Amino acid sequence: MEVRPSAAPLMRAAGAAELAPELRLWRVRVAALPGLRRAGILVRAEHERLLLRTTSVLDTPTADSEWWRTAIGADVATPPGPGKPVTIVDSGLDITHEEFASRPNTTLLNDQTTFFEEDDHGTEVASVIGATVGMMGVYPQAVLRSYDASPFGFITAGDAVRGIVAATRGGPGAINLSFGGEEDDPLVHLAVLYAFKHGSLVVASSGNDGLAGNPLSYPASYPHVLTIGATDQNGIVAVFSSQSNSVDLSAPGRHIRVAEPVADDPSGYIFASGTSFSAPMVSAAAAWVWTVRPELNNTQLFDVMRFSAHDIDAPGYDRATGFGLLSIPSALAFAAPARDPLEPNDDIEQISPSGIFDGGEPALTTATKRNVTLIARVDRREDPHDVYRAFVPARGSLVARTTDGAVDLRIFRAGARDIGAKAAVVSRKSGLTPDSATVRNTGKRGVYVYIEVRPDAATLRTSYTLRVTASARR
Repeated sequence: MEVRPSAAPLMRAAGAAELAPELRLWRVRVAALPGLRRAGILVRAEHERLLLRTTSVLDTPTADSEWWRTAIGADVATPPGPGKPVTIVDSGLDITHEEFASRPNTTLLNDQTTFFEEDDHGTEVASVIGATVGMMGVYPQAVLRSYDASPFGFITAGDAVRGIVAATRGGPGAINLSFGGEEDDPLVHLAVLYAFKHGSLVVASSGNDGLAGNPLSYPASYPHVLTIGATDQNGIVAVFSSQSNSVDLSAPGRHIRVAEPVADDPSGYIFASGTSFSAPMVSAAAAWVWTVRPELNNTQLFDVMRFSAHDIDAPGYDRATGFGLLSIPSALAFAAPARDPLEPNDDIEQISPSGIFDGGEPALTTATKRNVTLIARVDRREDPHDVYRAFVPARGSLVARTTDGAVDLRIFRAGARDIGAKAAVVSRKSGLTPDSATVRNTGKRGVYVYIEVRPDAATLRTSYTLRVTASARR
């Protein structure tokens, strides 16, 4: 549940456990909710949800146990030394396994449990990233961090939130989420946005429901999440891999040799399938690329990883494999796009000073700053709206214009929460002239408004230039 600031004493008195102080999230008994509502400190409450690991049944061994390294180009490029971290939020990591017992740059962010039935998953995922002994991971020198989000044998939304926030505290890096559920959980979504806002790249598996109707999976279906499908040894989509418009790219996920706790298999290794293993391949590759190209920020890296993929399946983008198969050499060489500023800024609550992030985002125009120009981009699937706050002087006006992109532009009055329903003004010019919107303030005090830019009905993604000019009547 999310509470108002300064509510900590009452929450502790109610027996609540703090999940993420940065997000004012607590875990509390249902019986305590009525009293907290009466106290006026409760913002919203969600039932604790279980999140499923995206691993399918065990596989039989293959002749080439590391075929997937060749498929993604990991064997034709030299990985760097340790750099940007990869954090797995999963079940516990078996630190006694030969792959991790003496592995450098391996950090446990909390106590790790590996004795429940499905506690092998975190060890399997971690080996795909950074194994070096009985198998070779994608990025053997990676800085590897593990957060155990299943202390009782199953991953809960609350522990997933804890893990994502803990990963974010360590600075920008790749955060791997090889789990999901069919229910949209606003608190997990909030944690994902928090991680992206603070510079991290969030990578999630698409799910294993390709033969079960492809229901949407979360967090994979959230914007600003790099969503990964699975391919097989023939370079085509695996039959189990969930398909949706959220899939960004794909990586091998069938017949993957992974490390296994010895308590579960005496050999210490098994073969398994699932998008659970496709996601860490991309997480490790992204950390590799980021370490070699530290000038990139997470908005640039996001696009580098998906747009550099090798096109497979249907030509161009498709719901099964996204933009194609992960290619580390291509990602290392892909031209960097411009940075996308102020992300995430999908709605008013993400940028407002009284929104979900303390302080929000600074206004584009202020009482002393009257003109601003910025270049940004929107993407219907991964960045559907850009919202900005701007100051309109007393008895003044504000004009917003967009050029260079196929976008719709609107201005909303301050205090609006429903993007699309409370427009203060929409004045669009068609043809070759730029889209523009103007709002006038007839009051004696300056006011704030919100500017929204989104792709027009015929556009999936585009870059645009936004020019905002505020003026006072003389």
